[in-house]
Amino acid sequence: MCHGCCFLSSSALGWYVFFLDPCNLDLINRKIKSVALCVTACPRQELKTLSEVQKFAEMNGSALCSYNLKPSEYTTSSKASVLCPKLPVPASAPIPFFHRCAPVNISCYAKFAEALITFVSDNSVLHRLISGVMTSKEIILGLCLLSLVLSMILMVIIRYISRVLVWILTILVILGSLGGTGVLWWLYAKQRKFPKETVTPEQLQIAEDNLQALLIYAISATVFTVILFLIMLVMRKRVALTIALFHVAGKVFIHLPLLVFQPFWTFFALVLFWAYWIMTLLFLGTTGSAVQNDQGFVEFRVSGPLQYMWWYHVVGLIWISEFILACQQMTVAGAVVTYYFTRDKRNLPFTPILASVNRLIRYHLGTVAKGSFIITLVKIPRMILMYMHSQLKGKENACARCVLKSCICCLWCLEKCLNYLNQNAYTATAINSTNFCTSAKDAFVILVENALRVAAINTVGDFMLFLGKVLIVCSTGLAGIMLLNYQQDYTVWVLPLIIVCLFAFLVAHCFLSIYEMVVDVLFLCFAIDTKYNDGSPGREFYMDKVLMEFVENSRKAMKEAGKGGVADARELKPMASGASSA
Repeated sequence: MCHGCCFLSSSALGWYVFFLDPCNLDLINRKIKSVALCVTACPRQELKTLSEVQKFAEMNGSALCSYNLKPSEYTTSSKASVLCPKLPVPASAPIPFFHRCAPVNISCYAKFAEALITFVSDNSVLHRLISGVMTSKEIILGLCLLSLVLSMILMVIIRYISRVLVWILTILVILGSLGGTGVLWWLYAKQRKFPKETVTPEQLQIAEDNLQALLIYAISATVFTVILFLIMLVMRKRVALTIALFHVAGKVFIHLPLLVFQPFWTFFALVLFWAYWIMTLLFLGTTGSAVQNDQGFVEFRVSGPLQYMWWYHVVGLIWISEFILACQQMTVAGAVVTYYFTRDKRNLPFTPILASVNRLIRYHLGTVAKGSFIITLVKIPRMILMYMHSQLKGKENACARCVLKSCICCLWCLEKCLNYLNQNAYTATAINSTNFCTSAKDAFVILVENALRVAAINTVGDFMLFLGKVLIVCSTGLAGIMLLNYQQDYTVWVLPLIIVCLFAFLVAHCFLSIYEMVVDVLFLCFAIDTKYNDGSPGREFYMDKVLMEFVENSRKAMKEAGKGGVADARELKPMASGASSA
Protein backbone atom coordinates (compact mmCIF):
# COMPACT_ATOMS: atom_id res chain seq x y z
CA MET A 1 0.00 0.00 0.00
CA CYS A 2 1.20 3.53 -0.71
CA HIS A 3 2.87 4.99 2.39
CA GLY A 4 2.32 8.53 1.21
CA CYS A 5 1.76 9.94 -2.22
CA CYS A 6 2.78 13.32 -3.57
CA PHE A 7 -0.01 14.94 -5.58
CA LEU A 8 1.22 17.59 -7.94
CA SER A 9 -0.46 20.84 -8.67
CA SER A 10 -1.39 21.13 -12.31
CA SER A 11 0.33 24.49 -12.37
CA ALA A 12 3.65 22.96 -11.30
CA LEU A 13 4.67 21.99 -14.81
CA GLY A 14 8.29 21.21 -13.77
CA TRP A 15 7.39 18.52 -11.24
CA TYR A 16 6.46 14.90 -11.82
CA VAL A 17 5.23 11.88 -9.83
CA PHE A 18 7.80 9.10 -9.53
CA PHE A 19 6.93 5.65 -8.12
CA LEU A 20 9.64 3.76 -6.26
CA ASP A 21 8.22 0.45 -7.53
CA PRO A 22 5.88 1.10 -10.47
CA CYS A 23 5.37 -2.62 -11.10
CA ASN A 24 4.00 -3.33 -7.63
CA LEU A 25 0.32 -3.44 -8.51
CA ASP A 26 -2.71 -3.81 -6.26
CA LEU A 27 -4.98 -5.81 -8.56
CA ILE A 28 -7.93 -5.69 -6.18
CA ASN A 29 -8.01 -1.92 -5.61
CA ARG A 30 -6.66 -1.16 -9.11
CA LYS A 31 -3.74 1.07 -8.04
CA ILE A 32 0.04 1.04 -7.68
CA LYS A 33 1.23 -0.12 -4.24
CA SER A 34 4.28 2.11 -4.08
CA VAL A 35 5.54 5.26 -2.46
CA ALA A 36 5.19 8.20 -4.85
CA LEU A 37 7.60 11.13 -4.76
CA CYS A 38 7.80 14.57 -6.31
CA VAL A 39 10.78 14.77 -8.68
CA THR A 40 12.02 17.44 -11.05
CA ALA A 41 13.00 15.00 -13.82
CA CYS A 42 12.19 11.42 -14.83
CA PRO A 43 15.07 9.02 -15.62
CA ARG A 44 15.46 8.68 -19.39
CA GLN A 45 17.80 5.70 -19.12
CA GLU A 46 17.73 2.56 -17.02
CA LEU A 47 19.54 2.96 -13.68
CA LYS A 48 20.97 -0.40 -12.60
CA THR A 49 22.80 0.53 -9.38
CA LEU A 50 22.45 2.95 -6.49
CA SER A 51 25.56 4.70 -7.73
CA GLU A 52 23.78 5.52 -10.98
CA VAL A 53 20.74 6.71 -9.01
CA GLN A 54 23.05 8.95 -6.96
CA LYS A 55 24.74 10.28 -10.09
CA PHE A 56 21.36 11.01 -11.67
CA ALA A 57 20.27 12.97 -8.56
CA GLU A 58 23.48 15.01 -8.50
CA MET A 59 23.41 15.83 -12.22
CA ASN A 60 19.68 16.58 -12.60
CA GLY A 61 18.79 17.73 -9.09
CA SER A 62 16.07 15.07 -9.04
CA ALA A 63 16.15 12.87 -5.91
CA LEU A 64 14.62 9.48 -6.67
CA CYS A 65 14.86 8.24 -3.04
CA SER A 66 12.71 9.30 -0.09
CA TYR A 67 13.04 12.91 1.05
CA ASN A 68 14.72 12.10 4.38
CA LEU A 69 17.64 10.44 2.57
CA LYS A 70 20.23 12.76 1.03
CA PRO A 71 21.72 11.85 -2.39
CA SER A 72 25.17 11.49 -0.80
CA GLU A 73 23.78 8.71 1.44
CA TYR A 74 22.32 6.60 -1.37
CA THR A 75 25.29 4.22 -1.46
CA THR A 76 26.21 4.26 2.23
CA SER A 77 22.93 4.22 4.18
CA SER A 78 21.54 0.86 5.34
CA LYS A 79 18.03 2.16 4.66
CA ALA A 80 18.70 2.76 0.97
CA SER A 81 17.22 -0.60 -0.01
CA VAL A 82 13.88 0.49 1.52
CA LEU A 83 13.86 4.23 0.82
CA CYS A 84 15.26 4.08 -2.72
CA PRO A 85 13.54 2.77 -5.85
CA LYS A 86 13.62 -0.88 -6.72
CA LEU A 87 16.58 -1.72 -8.94
CA PRO A 88 16.95 -1.58 -11.79
CA VAL A 89 15.03 1.68 -12.21
CA PRO A 90 13.22 1.42 -15.59
CA ALA A 91 13.66 4.19 -18.15
CA SER A 92 10.69 6.57 -18.30
CA ALA A 93 8.84 7.68 -21.40
CA PRO A 94 10.15 10.88 -23.05
CA ILE A 95 6.82 12.60 -22.42
CA PRO A 96 5.50 12.01 -18.87
CA PHE A 97 1.94 10.64 -18.85
CA PHE A 98 -0.09 13.30 -17.05
CA HIS A 99 3.03 14.34 -15.10
CA ARG A 100 3.71 10.72 -14.09
CA CYS A 101 6.99 9.00 -14.80
CA ALA A 102 5.69 6.05 -16.80
CA PRO A 103 8.14 3.23 -17.66
CA VAL A 104 8.88 2.78 -21.35
CA ASN A 105 8.79 -0.98 -20.92
CA ILE A 106 5.38 -1.80 -19.47
CA SER A 107 5.94 -5.55 -19.43
CA CYS A 108 5.59 -5.53 -15.66
CA TYR A 109 1.93 -4.64 -16.12
CA ALA A 110 1.45 -8.14 -17.53
CA LYS A 111 0.51 -9.07 -13.96
CA PHE A 112 -2.93 -7.77 -14.84
CA ALA A 113 -3.18 -10.53 -17.44
CA GLU A 114 -2.02 -13.07 -14.86
CA ALA A 115 -4.71 -11.88 -12.47
CA LEU A 116 -7.28 -12.20 -15.22
CA ILE A 117 -6.25 -15.79 -15.81
CA THR A 118 -6.56 -16.62 -12.12
CA PHE A 119 -10.22 -15.58 -12.25
CA VAL A 120 -10.89 -18.41 -14.69
CA SER A 121 -10.96 -21.86 -13.16
CA ASP A 122 -9.96 -23.55 -16.41
CA ASN A 123 -7.07 -21.67 -17.97
CA SER A 124 -7.34 -23.65 -21.19
CA VAL A 125 -10.80 -22.19 -21.84
CA LEU A 126 -9.47 -18.65 -21.59
CA HIS A 127 -6.49 -19.51 -23.77
CA ARG A 128 -8.73 -21.00 -26.44
CA LEU A 129 -11.01 -17.96 -26.42
CA ILE A 130 -8.11 -15.53 -26.71
CA SER A 131 -6.46 -17.61 -29.40
CA GLY A 132 -9.76 -17.64 -31.29
CA VAL A 133 -9.92 -13.85 -31.27
CA MET A 134 -6.27 -13.41 -32.25
CA THR A 135 -6.39 -15.99 -35.03
CA SER A 136 -9.60 -14.63 -36.52
CA LYS A 137 -8.82 -10.92 -36.22
CA GLU A 138 -8.90 -10.47 -40.01
CA ILE A 139 -12.30 -12.16 -40.20
CA ILE A 140 -13.60 -10.04 -37.30
CA LEU A 141 -12.45 -6.86 -39.03
CA GLY A 142 -14.02 -7.96 -42.31
CA LEU A 143 -17.34 -8.81 -40.65
CA CYS A 144 -17.37 -5.43 -38.86
CA LEU A 145 -16.93 -3.72 -42.21
CA LEU A 146 -19.71 -5.92 -43.60
CA SER A 147 -22.10 -4.75 -40.88
CA LEU A 148 -21.16 -1.16 -41.72
CA VAL A 149 -21.92 -1.68 -45.41
CA LEU A 150 -25.17 -3.52 -44.66
CA SER A 151 -26.33 -0.66 -42.43
CA MET A 152 -25.69 1.89 -45.18
CA ILE A 153 -27.47 -0.25 -47.77
CA LEU A 154 -30.44 -0.82 -45.49
CA MET A 155 -30.90 2.92 -44.97
CA VAL A 156 -31.41 3.27 -48.73
CA ILE A 157 -33.54 0.19 -49.46
CA ILE A 158 -35.70 0.20 -46.33
CA ARG A 159 -38.23 2.35 -48.18
CA TYR A 160 -38.85 -0.55 -50.56
CA ILE A 161 -39.37 -3.15 -47.81
CA SER A 162 -41.24 -0.96 -45.29
CA ARG A 163 -44.64 -2.30 -46.43
CA VAL A 164 -43.43 -5.89 -45.98
CA LEU A 165 -42.16 -5.10 -42.49
CA VAL A 166 -45.53 -3.57 -41.57
CA TRP A 167 -47.30 -6.74 -42.71
CA ILE A 168 -44.89 -8.81 -40.64
CA LEU A 169 -45.68 -6.64 -37.60
CA THR A 170 -49.42 -6.94 -38.18
CA ILE A 171 -49.31 -10.73 -38.59
CA LEU A 172 -47.16 -11.18 -35.48
CA VAL A 173 -49.48 -9.02 -33.38
CA ILE A 174 -52.59 -10.83 -34.58
CA LEU A 175 -51.12 -14.29 -34.13
CA GLY A 176 -49.62 -13.40 -30.74
CA SER A 177 -52.83 -11.94 -29.31
CA LEU A 178 -55.10 -14.66 -30.72
CA GLY A 179 -52.69 -17.41 -29.71
CA GLY A 180 -52.28 -16.13 -26.15
CA THR A 181 -56.03 -15.71 -25.71
CA GLY A 182 -56.75 -19.14 -27.19
CA VAL A 183 -54.22 -20.86 -24.94
CA LEU A 184 -55.73 -19.26 -21.83
CA TRP A 185 -59.25 -20.36 -22.75
CA TRP A 186 -57.96 -23.87 -23.56
CA LEU A 187 -56.24 -24.11 -20.18
CA TYR A 188 -59.43 -22.89 -18.50
CA ALA A 189 -61.54 -25.50 -20.27
CA LYS A 190 -59.03 -28.24 -19.49
CA GLN A 191 -58.86 -27.27 -15.84
CA ARG A 192 -62.66 -27.16 -15.60
CA LYS A 193 -63.00 -30.73 -16.92
CA PHE A 194 -60.43 -32.03 -14.45
CA PRO A 195 -62.04 -34.74 -12.22
CA LYS A 196 -62.67 -33.46 -8.71
CA GLU A 197 -63.48 -36.79 -7.04
CA THR A 198 -59.88 -38.00 -6.88
CA VAL A 199 -58.40 -34.98 -5.08
CA THR A 200 -58.31 -33.98 -1.45
CA PRO A 201 -60.27 -30.96 -0.17
CA GLU A 202 -57.08 -28.91 0.06
CA GLN A 203 -56.13 -29.73 -3.53
CA LEU A 204 -59.70 -29.00 -4.59
CA GLN A 205 -59.50 -25.52 -3.08
CA ILE A 206 -56.21 -24.88 -4.88
CA ALA A 207 -57.72 -26.12 -8.17
CA GLU A 208 -60.73 -23.82 -7.79
CA ASP A 209 -58.44 -20.85 -7.13
CA ASN A 210 -56.41 -21.69 -10.23
CA LEU A 211 -59.59 -22.07 -12.28
CA GLN A 212 -60.82 -18.67 -11.17
CA ALA A 213 -57.45 -17.09 -11.94
CA LEU A 214 -57.42 -18.65 -15.42
CA LEU A 215 -60.91 -17.30 -16.05
CA ILE A 216 -59.82 -13.79 -15.07
CA TYR A 217 -56.71 -14.04 -17.25
CA ALA A 218 -58.68 -15.36 -20.23
CA ILE A 219 -61.31 -12.61 -19.96
CA SER A 220 -58.59 -9.94 -19.60
CA ALA A 221 -56.73 -11.32 -22.64
CA THR A 222 -59.94 -11.34 -24.66
CA VAL A 223 -60.70 -7.72 -23.76
CA PHE A 224 -57.11 -6.77 -24.59
CA THR A 225 -57.31 -8.54 -27.96
CA VAL A 226 -60.58 -6.82 -28.87
CA ILE A 227 -59.21 -3.40 -27.89
CA LEU A 228 -56.00 -4.12 -29.82
CA PHE A 229 -57.97 -5.04 -32.95
CA LEU A 230 -60.04 -1.87 -32.65
CA ILE A 231 -56.90 0.24 -32.30
CA MET A 232 -55.36 -1.45 -35.34
CA LEU A 233 -58.57 -0.84 -37.27
CA VAL A 234 -58.54 2.86 -36.36
CA MET A 235 -54.81 3.30 -37.04
CA ARG A 236 -54.61 1.32 -40.28
CA LYS A 237 -54.71 4.48 -42.42
CA ARG A 238 -52.13 6.17 -40.25
CA VAL A 239 -49.83 3.21 -40.78
CA ALA A 240 -49.94 4.14 -44.48
CA LEU A 241 -48.47 7.53 -43.51
CA THR A 242 -45.63 5.77 -41.68
CA ILE A 243 -44.85 3.72 -44.79
CA ALA A 244 -44.91 6.86 -46.95
CA LEU A 245 -42.58 8.70 -44.56
CA PHE A 246 -40.12 5.81 -44.60
CA HIS A 247 -40.22 5.85 -48.39
CA VAL A 248 -39.42 9.58 -48.49
CA ALA A 249 -36.70 9.16 -45.83
CA GLY A 250 -34.93 6.75 -48.18
CA LYS A 251 -34.96 9.45 -50.87
CA VAL A 252 -33.55 11.95 -48.38
CA PHE A 253 -30.46 9.81 -47.88
CA ILE A 254 -30.00 9.57 -51.65
CA HIS A 255 -30.04 13.37 -52.03
CA LEU A 256 -28.16 14.00 -48.75
CA PRO A 257 -25.58 11.18 -48.56
CA LEU A 258 -23.53 13.01 -45.92
CA LEU A 259 -26.32 12.26 -43.44
CA VAL A 260 -24.99 8.71 -43.32
CA PHE A 261 -21.74 9.94 -41.75
CA GLN A 262 -23.39 11.95 -38.97
CA PRO A 263 -22.84 9.19 -36.35
CA PHE A 264 -19.11 9.25 -37.14
CA TRP A 265 -18.74 13.01 -36.61
CA THR A 266 -20.81 12.89 -33.43
CA PHE A 267 -18.81 9.96 -32.05
CA PHE A 268 -15.54 11.69 -32.94
CA ALA A 269 -16.64 14.89 -31.17
CA LEU A 270 -17.73 12.92 -28.10
CA VAL A 271 -14.42 11.03 -27.95
CA LEU A 272 -12.46 14.29 -28.15
CA PHE A 273 -14.55 15.85 -25.40
CA TRP A 274 -14.33 12.76 -23.16
CA ALA A 275 -10.53 12.68 -23.60
CA TYR A 276 -10.35 16.35 -22.62
CA TRP A 277 -12.69 15.69 -19.68
CA ILE A 278 -10.55 12.81 -18.38
CA MET A 279 -7.36 14.86 -18.76
CA THR A 280 -8.94 17.75 -16.83
CA LEU A 281 -10.16 15.30 -14.20
CA LEU A 282 -6.63 14.01 -13.66
CA PHE A 283 -5.26 17.53 -13.33
CA LEU A 284 -8.12 18.40 -11.00
CA GLY A 285 -7.12 15.45 -8.82
CA THR A 286 -3.62 16.89 -8.42
CA THR A 287 -4.58 20.38 -7.23
CA GLY A 288 -4.50 21.82 -3.71
CA SER A 289 -2.12 23.12 -1.05
CA ALA A 290 1.11 21.36 0.01
CA VAL A 291 0.71 19.76 3.47
CA GLN A 292 3.10 17.44 5.31
CA ASN A 293 1.39 14.35 6.69
CA ASP A 294 2.21 12.36 9.83
CA GLN A 295 4.68 10.13 7.98
CA GLY A 296 6.74 13.06 6.74
CA PHE A 297 5.54 12.97 3.14
CA VAL A 298 4.08 15.92 1.26
CA GLU A 299 0.49 15.81 0.08
CA PHE A 300 -1.55 18.34 -1.86
CA ARG A 301 -4.91 18.60 -0.12
CA VAL A 302 -7.88 20.32 -1.70
CA SER A 303 -9.77 22.80 0.46
CA GLY A 304 -12.16 25.70 0.03
CA PRO A 305 -14.27 26.19 -3.13
CA LEU A 306 -11.84 24.07 -5.15
CA GLN A 307 -13.14 20.88 -3.55
CA TYR A 308 -16.54 21.45 -5.16
CA MET A 309 -15.08 21.62 -8.64
CA TRP A 310 -15.74 17.87 -8.93
CA TRP A 311 -19.47 18.49 -9.07
CA TYR A 312 -19.03 21.25 -11.62
CA HIS A 313 -16.90 18.93 -13.71
CA VAL A 314 -19.45 16.09 -13.58
CA VAL A 315 -22.30 18.43 -14.56
CA GLY A 316 -20.15 19.67 -17.43
CA LEU A 317 -19.65 16.08 -18.61
CA ILE A 318 -23.40 15.46 -18.81
CA TRP A 319 -24.32 18.87 -20.23
CA ILE A 320 -21.66 19.00 -22.96
CA SER A 321 -22.33 15.39 -23.97
CA GLU A 322 -26.03 16.19 -24.35
CA PHE A 323 -25.09 19.41 -26.16
CA ILE A 324 -23.06 17.49 -28.75
CA LEU A 325 -25.93 15.05 -29.31
CA ALA A 326 -28.37 17.97 -29.61
CA CYS A 327 -26.11 19.61 -32.20
CA GLN A 328 -26.41 16.44 -34.27
CA GLN A 329 -30.20 16.57 -34.00
CA MET A 330 -30.30 20.24 -35.01
CA THR A 331 -27.95 19.59 -37.94
CA VAL A 332 -30.06 16.71 -39.23
CA ALA A 333 -33.28 18.70 -38.74
CA GLY A 334 -31.92 21.71 -40.64
CA ALA A 335 -30.74 19.60 -43.58
CA VAL A 336 -34.00 17.63 -43.86
CA VAL A 337 -36.10 20.81 -43.58
CA THR A 338 -34.06 22.34 -46.41
CA TYR A 339 -34.67 19.22 -48.52
CA TYR A 340 -38.40 19.09 -47.81
CA PHE A 341 -39.19 22.75 -48.50
CA THR A 342 -37.16 22.91 -51.72
CA ARG A 343 -39.66 22.26 -54.52
CA ASP A 344 -37.11 21.49 -57.20
CA LYS A 345 -34.62 19.09 -55.65
CA ARG A 346 -32.10 20.05 -58.33
CA ASN A 347 -31.85 23.46 -56.66
CA LEU A 348 -30.71 22.06 -53.32
CA PRO A 349 -27.59 23.67 -51.82
CA PHE A 350 -24.33 21.98 -52.72
CA THR A 351 -23.96 20.67 -49.17
CA PRO A 352 -27.19 21.05 -47.13
CA ILE A 353 -25.43 19.45 -44.15
CA LEU A 354 -22.71 22.12 -44.06
CA ALA A 355 -25.33 24.83 -44.59
CA SER A 356 -27.25 23.43 -41.61
CA VAL A 357 -24.07 23.41 -39.50
CA ASN A 358 -23.44 27.03 -40.49
CA ARG A 359 -26.96 28.06 -39.38
CA LEU A 360 -26.52 26.13 -36.15
CA ILE A 361 -23.28 27.94 -35.28
CA ARG A 362 -24.56 31.38 -36.30
CA TYR A 363 -28.10 31.33 -34.91
CA HIS A 364 -29.12 28.27 -32.90
CA LEU A 365 -26.36 27.45 -30.38
CA GLY A 366 -28.42 29.00 -27.58
CA THR A 367 -31.42 26.86 -28.51
CA VAL A 368 -29.32 23.71 -28.43
CA ALA A 369 -27.66 24.71 -25.14
CA LYS A 370 -31.01 25.34 -23.47
CA GLY A 371 -32.49 22.04 -24.67
CA SER A 372 -29.48 20.02 -23.53
CA PHE A 373 -29.44 21.80 -20.16
CA ILE A 374 -33.06 20.77 -19.53
CA ILE A 375 -32.10 17.14 -20.16
CA THR A 376 -29.18 17.58 -17.76
CA LEU A 377 -31.49 18.88 -15.02
CA VAL A 378 -33.50 15.66 -15.26
CA LYS A 379 -30.60 13.27 -15.75
CA ILE A 380 -28.59 14.39 -12.69
CA PRO A 381 -31.32 13.67 -10.08
CA ARG A 382 -31.93 10.28 -11.71
CA MET A 383 -28.22 9.42 -11.50
CA ILE A 384 -28.12 10.52 -7.86
CA LEU A 385 -31.10 8.30 -7.05
CA MET A 386 -29.51 5.38 -8.91
CA TYR A 387 -26.32 5.86 -6.89
CA MET A 388 -28.31 5.96 -3.64
CA HIS A 389 -30.16 2.82 -4.67
CA SER A 390 -26.91 0.97 -5.38
CA GLN A 391 -25.39 2.08 -2.08
CA LEU A 392 -28.45 1.15 -0.04
CA LYS A 393 -29.03 -2.20 -1.73
CA GLY A 394 -29.85 -4.75 0.95
CA LYS A 395 -30.07 -2.10 3.69
CA GLU A 396 -33.28 -0.22 2.90
CA ASN A 397 -36.76 -1.54 3.63
CA ALA A 398 -39.25 -2.58 0.97
CA CYS A 399 -41.11 0.74 1.03
CA ALA A 400 -37.98 2.82 0.53
CA ARG A 401 -36.82 0.51 -2.26
CA CYS A 402 -40.18 0.84 -4.02
CA VAL A 403 -40.15 4.64 -3.70
CA LEU A 404 -36.61 4.88 -5.05
CA LYS A 405 -37.35 2.65 -8.03
CA SER A 406 -40.56 4.55 -8.75
CA CYS A 407 -38.74 7.89 -8.72
CA ILE A 408 -35.99 6.54 -10.97
CA CYS A 409 -38.58 5.15 -13.38
CA CYS A 410 -40.56 8.42 -13.46
CA LEU A 411 -37.44 10.49 -14.08
CA TRP A 412 -36.39 8.06 -16.85
CA CYS A 413 -39.79 8.43 -18.54
CA LEU A 414 -39.64 12.21 -18.17
CA GLU A 415 -36.16 12.26 -19.69
CA LYS A 416 -37.32 10.21 -22.69
CA CYS A 417 -40.33 12.48 -23.23
CA LEU A 418 -38.19 15.61 -23.01
CA ASN A 419 -35.68 14.10 -25.43
CA TYR A 420 -38.43 13.50 -27.96
CA LEU A 421 -39.92 16.95 -27.41
CA ASN A 422 -36.50 18.59 -27.74
CA GLN A 423 -35.87 16.84 -31.04
CA ASN A 424 -39.16 18.15 -32.42
CA ALA A 425 -38.45 21.59 -30.95
CA TYR A 426 -35.19 21.69 -32.94
CA THR A 427 -37.19 20.84 -36.08
CA ALA A 428 -39.65 23.66 -35.33
CA THR A 429 -36.69 26.00 -34.86
CA ALA A 430 -35.28 24.95 -38.22
CA ILE A 431 -38.67 25.61 -39.88
CA ASN A 432 -39.80 28.84 -38.18
CA SER A 433 -36.47 30.20 -36.80
CA THR A 434 -38.10 30.74 -33.40
CA ASN A 435 -36.48 30.44 -29.96
CA PHE A 436 -36.42 27.22 -27.98
CA CYS A 437 -39.42 27.87 -25.74
CA THR A 438 -41.65 28.95 -28.63
CA SER A 439 -40.52 26.04 -30.77
CA ALA A 440 -41.06 23.56 -27.93
CA LYS A 441 -44.58 24.90 -27.35
CA ASP A 442 -45.46 24.73 -31.05
CA ALA A 443 -44.02 21.23 -31.40
CA PHE A 444 -45.89 20.06 -28.30
CA VAL A 445 -49.20 21.40 -29.66
CA ILE A 446 -48.88 19.65 -32.98
CA LEU A 447 -47.75 16.39 -31.36
CA VAL A 448 -50.75 16.39 -29.01
CA GLU A 449 -53.24 17.23 -31.78
CA ASN A 450 -51.80 14.45 -33.96
CA ALA A 451 -51.40 11.94 -31.14
CA LEU A 452 -52.71 8.96 -33.14
CA ARG A 453 -50.39 9.60 -36.05
CA VAL A 454 -47.45 10.14 -33.69
CA ALA A 455 -48.28 6.87 -31.92
CA ALA A 456 -48.47 5.01 -35.25
CA ILE A 457 -45.17 6.43 -36.45
CA ASN A 458 -43.38 5.65 -33.19
CA THR A 459 -44.77 2.17 -32.64
CA VAL A 460 -44.77 0.87 -36.20
CA GLY A 461 -41.66 2.83 -37.16
CA ASP A 462 -39.67 1.70 -34.12
CA PHE A 463 -40.61 -1.91 -34.78
CA MET A 464 -39.56 -1.62 -38.42
CA LEU A 465 -36.21 -0.21 -37.40
CA PHE A 466 -35.85 -2.93 -34.76
CA LEU A 467 -36.42 -5.54 -37.46
CA GLY A 468 -33.76 -3.76 -39.50
CA LYS A 469 -31.29 -4.08 -36.63
CA VAL A 470 -32.16 -7.76 -36.23
CA LEU A 471 -31.68 -8.26 -39.97
CA ILE A 472 -28.19 -6.72 -39.91
CA VAL A 473 -27.12 -8.64 -36.80
CA CYS A 474 -28.46 -11.94 -38.16
CA SER A 475 -26.88 -11.39 -41.57
CA THR A 476 -23.52 -10.53 -40.07
CA GLY A 477 -23.75 -13.42 -37.60
CA LEU A 478 -24.64 -15.87 -40.36
CA ALA A 479 -21.71 -14.70 -42.46
CA GLY A 480 -19.50 -15.02 -39.38
CA ILE A 481 -20.62 -18.59 -38.74
CA MET A 482 -19.94 -19.56 -42.35
CA LEU A 483 -16.49 -17.96 -42.36
CA LEU A 484 -15.42 -19.04 -38.88
CA ASN A 485 -16.56 -22.60 -39.54
CA TYR A 486 -13.81 -22.99 -42.12
CA GLN A 487 -11.14 -21.64 -39.79
CA GLN A 488 -9.16 -24.56 -38.40
CA ASP A 489 -6.44 -22.74 -36.44
CA TYR A 490 -8.42 -22.62 -33.21
CA THR A 491 -11.16 -24.59 -31.51
CA VAL A 492 -13.49 -21.96 -29.95
CA TRP A 493 -14.99 -19.18 -32.07
CA VAL A 494 -17.87 -18.18 -29.80
CA LEU A 495 -16.14 -15.03 -28.54
CA PRO A 496 -15.27 -13.70 -32.04
CA LEU A 497 -18.89 -14.24 -33.10
CA ILE A 498 -20.18 -12.40 -30.01
CA ILE A 499 -17.81 -9.49 -30.70
CA VAL A 500 -18.98 -9.27 -34.31
CA CYS A 501 -22.68 -9.41 -33.40
CA LEU A 502 -22.32 -6.73 -30.71
CA PHE A 503 -20.46 -4.46 -33.10
CA ALA A 504 -23.07 -5.08 -35.81
CA PHE A 505 -25.89 -4.13 -33.42
CA LEU A 506 -24.04 -0.99 -32.32
CA VAL A 507 -23.44 0.10 -35.91
CA ALA A 508 -27.02 -0.66 -36.94
CA HIS A 509 -28.36 1.28 -33.95
CA CYS A 510 -26.23 4.34 -34.76
CA PHE A 511 -27.26 4.44 -38.41
CA LEU A 512 -30.95 3.60 -37.96
CA SER A 513 -31.28 6.16 -35.16
CA ILE A 514 -30.40 8.77 -37.80
CA TYR A 515 -33.09 7.24 -40.03
CA GLU A 516 -35.61 7.51 -37.20
CA MET A 517 -34.61 11.13 -36.67
CA VAL A 518 -35.19 11.89 -40.36
CA VAL A 519 -38.67 10.30 -40.25
CA ASP A 520 -39.66 12.43 -37.23
CA VAL A 521 -38.47 15.60 -38.96
CA LEU A 522 -40.36 14.69 -42.13
CA PHE A 523 -43.56 14.21 -40.13
CA LEU A 524 -43.42 17.72 -38.68
CA CYS A 525 -42.67 19.15 -42.12
CA PHE A 526 -45.62 17.19 -43.54
CA ALA A 527 -47.92 18.56 -40.81
CA ILE A 528 -46.90 22.13 -41.61
CA ASP A 529 -47.22 21.57 -45.34
CA THR A 530 -50.75 20.18 -45.17
CA LYS A 531 -51.93 23.14 -43.06
CA TYR A 532 -50.52 26.02 -45.04
CA ASN A 533 -51.02 24.48 -48.47
CA ASP A 534 -53.91 22.63 -50.09
CA GLY A 535 -52.54 21.88 -53.56
CA SER A 536 -54.40 24.76 -55.26
CA PRO A 537 -52.57 27.25 -57.56
CA GLY A 538 -50.37 29.47 -55.42
CA ARG A 539 -50.57 27.05 -52.48
CA GLU A 540 -48.90 24.00 -53.95
CA PHE A 541 -47.61 21.27 -51.70
CA TYR A 542 -43.90 20.94 -50.98
CA MET A 543 -44.25 17.24 -50.18
CA ASP A 544 -42.98 14.30 -52.19
CA LYS A 545 -45.27 12.51 -54.65
CA VAL A 546 -45.59 9.54 -52.29
CA LEU A 547 -46.92 11.76 -49.51
CA MET A 548 -49.13 13.57 -52.00
CA GLU A 549 -50.67 10.24 -53.02
CA PHE A 550 -51.32 9.55 -49.34
CA VAL A 551 -53.13 12.90 -48.97
CA GLU A 552 -55.23 12.28 -52.10
CA ASN A 553 -56.17 8.80 -50.93
CA SER A 554 -57.15 10.18 -47.53
CA ARG A 555 -59.35 12.82 -49.14
CA LYS A 556 -61.06 10.24 -51.33
CA ALA A 557 -61.70 7.99 -48.34
CA MET A 558 -63.19 10.88 -46.38
CA LYS A 559 -65.44 11.90 -49.26
CA GLU A 560 -66.69 8.34 -49.57
CA ALA A 561 -67.41 8.34 -45.85
CA GLY A 562 -69.34 11.59 -46.22
CA LYS A 563 -66.98 13.57 -44.01
CA GLY A 564 -65.29 15.77 -46.55
CA GLY A 565 -62.04 17.27 -45.28
CA VAL A 566 -63.25 18.24 -41.83
CA ALA A 567 -61.59 15.40 -39.98
CA ASP A 568 -58.26 16.05 -41.62
CA ALA A 569 -58.50 19.72 -40.76
CA ARG A 570 -59.03 18.82 -37.14
CA GLU A 571 -56.05 16.50 -37.12
CA LEU A 572 -53.41 18.89 -38.37
CA LYS A 573 -53.07 22.29 -36.72
CA PRO A 574 -50.64 25.10 -37.59
CA MET A 575 -47.55 25.29 -35.45
CA ALA A 576 -47.27 29.05 -35.38
CA SER A 577 -49.71 31.65 -36.59
CA GLY A 578 -48.39 33.69 -39.44
CA ALA A 579 -45.33 31.51 -39.91
CA SER A 580 -44.09 30.90 -43.37
CA SER A 581 -43.85 27.36 -44.54
CA ALA A 582 -40.84 27.96 -46.71
